[in-house]
Amino acid sequence: MKKIYALLILALGCMSHSYSQESVSGIVVSDLEKNPVPGVSVYIKGEPKGAVTTDFDGNFKIKVQQNEGILVFSYVGFKTKEVTYSGTQKLTVSMTEEVSTLNEVVVVGYGSQKRSDVTGAISSLKSENFNKGVIANTGQLLQGKVAGVNVTAASGEPGANQDIIIRGVGSLRSGTTPLYVVDGFALDNTNNGVASNPLNFINPQDIESIDILKDASAAAIYGSRAANGVIVITTKKGAKGNAKINLSMTTGFSTLANKVDVFSADEFRKQVAAVNGSLKDGGANTDWQDELTRTGISQNINLSMSGGTEKSTYAASLGIDNQEGIFEKSDLKRYSGRLNLNQKALNDKFNVAFNMTATKLENSRPDIRNIVGSMLTMNPTDAVYVNGEPNINLSNNVLNPLINQRIYSDETNNNRILANIAPSYEFIKGLIYKFNLGVDYSMSERDIQQIPYALYADKKPGTLNNIITTNNNVLYENTLTYNFSVKAHSFTVLAGQSYQKIQVNQKNYNFEGFADNGIEPKNQLETIVKSTGHSSSAVENELQSFFGRLNYGYENKYLLTATMRADGSSKFGKNNRYGYFPSVALGWNITNEDFLKESEVVNNLKLRASWGQTGVQEIPSKITKASYTESNSGNNTYPLDPSATDLGGYPYGSVFTRLANPNIQWEVSTQTNIGLDFSLFNNRLSGTVDYFNKISESILLEVTPVDPIQPAKTYWTNIPNMEIKNNGIELALDYSSDKTKDFSYSIGGNISFTDNKVENSPYKILTTGGAQGGGQSGATINGALNGYSIGSFYMQKFIGIGADGRSQYQDTNPDGEIKDDDRIVAGSALPDYIYAFYLNFKYKNFDLGLNFNGAGGNKIYNHVAMTSFNRGQLANSFNTTDRASEFSDEATINSNTVSTRYLEDGSFLRLNNATLGYNLNPKMIGLDNVMDNIRFSVTGQNLFVITKYSGYDPEINTGTSVNEIQSFGIDYFSYPRSRTISFGLNATF
Repeated sequence: MKKIYALLILALGCMSHSYSQESVSGIVVSDLEKNPVPGVSVYIKGEPKGAVTTDFDGNFKIKVQQNEGILVFSYVGFKTKEVTYSGTQKLTVSMTEEVSTLNEVVVVGYGSQKRSDVTGAISSLKSENFNKGVIANTGQLLQGKVAGVNVTAASGEPGANQDIIIRGVGSLRSGTTPLYVVDGFALDNTNNGVASNPLNFINPQDIESIDILKDASAAAIYGSRAANGVIVITTKKGAKGNAKINLSMTTGFSTLANKVDVFSADEFRKQVAAVNGSLKDGGANTDWQDELTRTGISQNINLSMSGGTEKSTYAASLGIDNQEGIFEKSDLKRYSGRLNLNQKALNDKFNVAFNMTATKLENSRPDIRNIVGSMLTMNPTDAVYVNGEPNINLSNNVLNPLINQRIYSDETNNNRILANIAPSYEFIKGLIYKFNLGVDYSMSERDIQQIPYALYADKKPGTLNNIITTNNNVLYENTLTYNFSVKAHSFTVLAGQSYQKIQVNQKNYNFEGFADNGIEPKNQLETIVKSTGHSSSAVENELQSFFGRLNYGYENKYLLTATMRADGSSKFGKNNRYGYFPSVALGWNITNEDFLKESEVVNNLKLRASWGQTGVQEIPSKITKASYTESNSGNNTYPLDPSATDLGGYPYGSVFTRLANPNIQWEVSTQTNIGLDFSLFNNRLSGTVDYFNKISESILLEVTPVDPIQPAKTYWTNIPNMEIKNNGIELALDYSSDKTKDFSYSIGGNISFTDNKVENSPYKILTTGGAQGGGQSGATINGALNGYSIGSFYMQKFIGIGADGRSQYQDTNPDGEIKDDDRIVAGSALPDYIYAFYLNFKYKNFDLGLNFNGAGGNKIYNHVAMTSFNRGQLANSFNTTDRASEFSDEATINSNTVSTRYLEDGSFLRLNNATLGYNLNPKMIGLDNVMDNIRFSVTGQNLFVITKYSGYDPEINTGTSVNEIQSFGIDYFSYPRSRTISFGLNATF
């Protein structure tokens, strides 16, 4: 019996040895420098669940079930490697850095390409390189990141509109807005009823990458909508493997970044006396900029899940974003959900992709013009409160702005769904048919109201403006793509058809005279005294398109891309309904030539050249058709009834408001581009250089007829021979140190020089910006003149104060008189150059990123100073800056004429974004079985700006227009920018 027990024990011991978990350990090093590589994922092939990661010194230890097998090593920036192990040997694994810039996938129109095959000027930005912090929309992610792309916020309001200019302003009437394409769906830039940025509906944390198509070759596949460039947004998709859950939470605190240096109460008392003014001293010491601003608290929570199998992948997310501005009743709330699915079938020949984003947006806006004006001009000796209530006895009989904040509101609720489904089928190897069906539906209701206020019944009687807007955008697309190779020749042929229909409906109601009963006007329509007006509009536009593209490559050395798109738009007349937009591009991968193949210095060198045409169709609908109205005034009627005694008894006559013009053509932009891409020193240093020349022709404008005898006051037409030219140079450079060391860094930047010029215009000036209020309404501030850039400031030159105490201006003619002919071009609102640079540092698990951006060569017109900061205001006990006392001999009745007196340098350098982060290894706190990573971060936005501009901020673009021609560089009491500090937590499970 003892022998049997001994045999059993021996057998069990052998079995235990055979089936017990052994472990394999080792170190991972870089191929060239032989430095340890931390953070590498190591797992048994086919069993990713048991993955481990290398520590700070590149060491790993993984449990294995068998004595022999294959381990997989993967890490971002390195080629994935498989290594065979046997027994418990200690491995030394060398990993080779991957030339990611060449192998990365770039999204182009209706497809994607490897970076090495791209012939056009395309800049790409991945999510890890986006700007961080409290972010509301795509433009904020991009600012300062891409050469040739100038992103300027209209104001500091949460989710404010942004002006994104790609390679200069190429149109007057059609603005600068690029075409946005989200997961293959082209968005419509038509009004959707939301006063803030229409792109706020996209949760920035859902975006995986952004590709900017800058030259005509890259953008021509979108034809008539691509003259201002194309921004392609790709949301995050699922990938095969274990399910991943990501939770991120951010809390931010925003305060007024910069104060305008108005007089304090003590200074105010002295300055009013110095100008012999009438001091109205309330006895207090009030800083109205402090009183009317707050610390805005923003919170963001985002939960995402992704995963899948070989056949099916998914990605889903839920997000809640609540951003408070620095003014009361200034908020942006977004509730978003996203679902992306991909399913394969029929031996992977059939594939279905589904993308959907649903958003509820709540936007509250204050009376910005009133608040900014009040905080700069209110008497600082007035008390804010009396006995705990807002002071109602202020100087100059003005309404306390705190009361105005209470009774005024502007609230918009918007619900939007963007969804598309794209089934595709591969008939034979490389030949794929794809159908894309999408819809973008938006419905918004906006209420702008003033609650009745008894003490100011004559000024604040209670009003309501209700605006309801629906926007329905439907897309149908069919494409056929064929990829094939013949020996050293490779081809990709694309043919497609697209149909898009956009319907916009809006109803607008105005009411006044509500009961003062504590109920908001929008909730008591039955009490109104009268309706002061109502209107409605309905617009339907269709775009029918046919397009094709050929990509050809020979031995991966010589590349050719040829594109053609034909667009037919209902916006144009029957004589020019279709526009045709061709392009061609060549590429030469010089690195693949024999004389560079073995180079240890040059890793990539590619020369690109392109030519192409794109168009603009962002014009009002129906302008090619005649339009009428009815009138019984003036010469529009005739007394057919002899008993009629006044116009009320006369019949109505039909009157032209617009003449038909079926000959209106597309605006066309022709662009030439030459570029060079390079990578040196084992891809440590990389960059691009581009020269571009863009000429826009057939400029569309609404103009006044030369012949004074016309049935309509204005008409739409293409201006013959007029051109808008943009040419310039873009340079981007990036350098990265060895990422495998404990300490690593990367630096880089970009700079763009753009020369904008208007030529052959038949008009002396086309006004792009005019004065508002202060007795100057309508006076030209800037415009488009022959030989100068759009947004050129055209005004009289201020030379000082004369003996009569009034402003003196230069007699430019000279003819002894100061008239409009004495105006000069005194600079431009468009910068000569824009630039940005970054510094990224990493030490073990700590990282620090600094992003700067700036502009130079542009001017800003300080409309706030012209309106408010003058001697007359100060004499009447309104606050100002020291501009009012700049000239001791200036008269208090001196007028504030548009002139160079209020023109300032707009150049600046800003620390736009700074983030300090720490990645905590869950193993350190015993959560390695639950979590993959924990990251803590603190981010500062708009930390400082270096500028000579005396206003709140030098990035000025208020989004105003004159006769629907976009304005630039005029500070019209803009919402001030904030400085934001945010704290973030990101956990991956």
